[in-house]
Amino acid sequence: MHHMTLAEIARGLADKKFSSEELTQVLLARIAQLDPQLNSFISLTEELALSQAKAADARRANGETGALLGAPIAHKDLFCTQGIRTSCGSKMLDNFKAPYDATVVAKLAAAGTVTLGKTNMDEFAMGSANESSYYGAVKNPWNLEHVPGGSSGGSAAAVAARLLPAATATDTGGSIRQPAAFTNLTGLKPTYGRVSRWGMIAYASSLDQGGPLARTAEDCAILLQGMAGFDPNDSTSIDEPVPDYSASLNGSLQGLRIGVPKEYFSAGLDPRIAELVHNSVKELEKLGAVIKEISLPNMQHAIPAYYVIAPAEASSNLSRFDGVRFGHRCENPENLIDLYKRSRGEGFGAEVQRRIMVGAYALSAGYYDAYYLKAQKIRRLVKNDFMTAFNEVDIILGPTTPNPAWKLGAKNSDPVAEYLEDVYTITANLAGLPGLSMPAGFVDGLPVGVQLLAPYFQEGRLLNVAHQYQLNTDWHTRTPTGF
Repeated sequence: MHHMTLAEIARGLADKKFSSEELTQVLLARIAQLDPQLNSFISLTEELALSQAKAADARRANGETGALLGAPIAHKDLFCTQGIRTSCGSKMLDNFKAPYDATVVAKLAAAGTVTLGKTNMDEFAMGSANESSYYGAVKNPWNLEHVPGGSSGGSAAAVAARLLPAATATDTGGSIRQPAAFTNLTGLKPTYGRVSRWGMIAYASSLDQGGPLARTAEDCAILLQGMAGFDPNDSTSIDEPVPDYSASLNGSLQGLRIGVPKEYFSAGLDPRIAELVHNSVKELEKLGAVIKEISLPNMQHAIPAYYVIAPAEASSNLSRFDGVRFGHRCENPENLIDLYKRSRGEGFGAEVQRRIMVGAYALSAGYYDAYYLKAQKIRRLVKNDFMTAFNEVDIILGPTTPNPAWKLGAKNSDPVAEYLEDVYTITANLAGLPGLSMPAGFVDGLPVGVQLLAPYFQEGRLLNVAHQYQLNTDWHTRTPTGF
């Protein structure tokens, strides 16, 4: 059962080959057996899962149908879940139980999904390795000595290890696509505003976006269908009709114009990954796509711009965690200032403190124009590059990451080296574009992903291309040894 995709589970439930309750019990037992190796979960919700599974079976017995009805998933632990710990991977929120469900959680629950638990993550979604979590690092099931990517590494590791078929995740600078690449999954960052951010604890509000992590593009289409849609509670949500993503999967790629930016193939890219990217291009050419070299000239400025904008927004968003209203509170404070300083110093880890300090500096008097304002101007240039490119092509293709997953601890002493691993992913967040990573091969036994980018609200086009690619390749079917 644990090898089934979401689509296969939907068919099995519809054909009464098994019940949601039976499937849920199998997966809960598998998590209990295997997750100690991975540390992919922060909280398990066995009672909730079994009650939701029984309710889903009852709904099916009454004639209700739906691709997600009875499907087991997990939520990244920054989506608020009523009455369940929502920690954001931080000591600061270790004791926080959300009083309401995030819109994504509520929508998926209404669709009939079964919540198995909350997955581990980099603290407040800050990281590319899932090593900054208060609950310890997550291991990559393809090699337990390597990182699974971050910040959605818990969701990625759990799905890759076949502990569950799919999970929710979030992407601020690549945190869905990068762990998808590192663990041989398909991960989709939707257009900014496509999925509600209400109840999703913020890192950088103008960059954060929720999305699905699964093994196939078909599964991502199913999960995105349940997540997407306008939400009046979210001021950044866009009132745009949600298409039937599954219906668009089988479109022909004949004549599809795919742009390959020349800037992607610089000295920083592992040549073995470059070869796999070119192999993917050839595969899509066989399916009728037309390949064209393009240029994204301002890509080189994206990382410094991102690492001004994101920490600046984080320093503002995280100011609410002060030891007064909720979250970690230091013991026996001498006065209000001592309460603030010690609560935040004890509650936030090193990476979060680093980014708060950078962000506060960038926003401070005398430096705002020099750093934050300039970064926002670069952001506009990055967006303009994409708009120019999409006048010539339908999809942009390139590597998801410059290197395969590194060993645990290898970049801990050099944060900038870790930041540079986001070089291909952060541009989509700066511009608000949808992006998808799909499995494309292996380097030294570790998975490699290829990234696809599309114009605004063209998630269906990304899923179509990835699905057609997956019908003609088998990279996405590979399973890590021992799982």
